Amino acid sequence: MSAPRISKPRPFVFLDRDGTLVRDPGYVHRLEDYALLPGVVTGLRLLLAAGFELAIVTNQSGIARGFYRESNFSEFQAHLEADLARRGVRIAGSFFCPHLPAMGCDCRKPAPGMLFAARDQLAADLSASFVIGNHWTDAEAAQAAGCAGAVLIADAPPPRLPPLARIASSFEQAAAWVAEAPIASSEWTTPSA
Repeated sequence: MSAPRISKPRPFVFLDRDGTLVRDPGYVHRLEDYALLPGVVTGLRLLLAAGFELAIVTNQSGIARGFYRESNFSEFQAHLEADLARRGVRIAGSFFCPHLPAMGCDCRKPAPGMLFAARDQLAADLSASFVIGNHWTDAEAAQAAGCAGAVLIADAPPPRLPPLARIASSFEQAAAWVAEAPIASSEWTTPSA
């Protein structure tokens, strides 16, 4: 039996899902609640044009809480990826954590487990990759995994913000910053005017 072929590591942008890509009324899982947020498709196309692959990394504690089943998550996720594909945006992979925060798993953000899984399964070069999300846990996962940077979409900085993170007012702004970012995180931490 031959070993699997490992492709050359590639830069990725890891995307939080709820509140970053889609509207988040709380524990998103019903297709009738599906709504892409403004600027998402434009921003994702910009990231692809800049040479990044895209993957989704999302905490889904609603599964462990019994609010919905993994099959509900999978159906919603498939709908999102199909919608994006129809708009010319390919998602290379999706990773989710179904656990409660108190369970202490290594996959729930801010732990870097989903990013490490993406590295292993998708040949992601974490040192040349970024995370875009809407919660401090997204930025801390990026830092713990050794990513080049993170952008949080928020009106104001959260109480916890790693030095490699920036705050953007929209997905399009976040995508533009990442698309133009130098890979060295020491350069990334100084935002341009």
